[in-house]
Amino acid sequence: MRERDGDMAKNIRQHDAEALEAGYSTGHRIYEIGGILAAVTLTTLLAIRMAKCPSLSGWWTPLAALVGLLFSDFISGFVHWLFDTWGSTDTPVFGRLAIRTFRHHHVDAKAITRHDFIETNGHNIALTNIYGISGLFFVVPSPEDASLSDVFTVQCLLCATFFTAFTSQIHKWAHMDEPPPIIALLQRARLALAPDHHDVHHTAPYARNYCITVGWMNGPLRAVRFFETLEWIISSVTGAVPRADDIGEEAALAIVARPAIEDDDAAAAED
Repeated sequence: MRERDGDMAKNIRQHDAEALEAGYSTGHRIYEIGGILAAVTLTTLLAIRMAKCPSLSGWWTPLAALVGLLFSDFISGFVHWLFDTWGSTDTPVFGRLAIRTFRHHHVDAKAITRHDFIETNGHNIALTNIYGISGLFFVVPSPEDASLSDVFTVQCLLCATFFTAFTSQIHKWAHMDEPPPIIALLQRARLALAPDHHDVHHTAPYARNYCITVGWMNGPLRAVRFFETLEWIISSVTGAVPRADDIGEEAALAIVARPAIEDDDAAAAED
């Protein structure tokens, strides 16, 4: 099996790292700064509105934190899988906005350790605007009418906002040779994405362990073959080959042809 993975790796064809890095434009940075400002504003407004809810209870906060963490871990995996697997840098809107970043990371995994705060976290923080808008306009548009379930939902959204916002920072720490001591401790305790767990994603066949907040959701999603099923459905409908743009069509087809039992055995060996 390891030999087959090695043969597969030899067929990988990826983009030029320098060209991808040069794609980080001034316009993209402005988008990230704007996204951060909007997210801070919306999150603050949502927290203030929640505080005004008469049914507010702090007893639910630990459960909300866990739900928010698991949801963030799942979202990190889904978005990671989506942009790793489909599209190209020429895809309208998302190509330059997001896919370029994922292609660059696979060619130069250490590049993220050289990015500043905005380049590392701007896109993820901007993504949390979805949570803020959802909470303000759909969950608690009127604080006085909010139920306990509404408040709990907002607590989950606020916790998810925190964990989603800093998922890329956690991802960055997982690629650092010497992360801060407290982060290294959290990694060893599996309370932050552990480098050895994430290394599996950067090893052929590059189709595992997409979740990158804590990585807790990787096992359950793998057990139900969540991403594999989605890929089969999309490929059946569209004829598109997953990961063809990321690693080249030949290597991508080899992954598709890989028997499911081999993936299960490899996953068991990793665990």
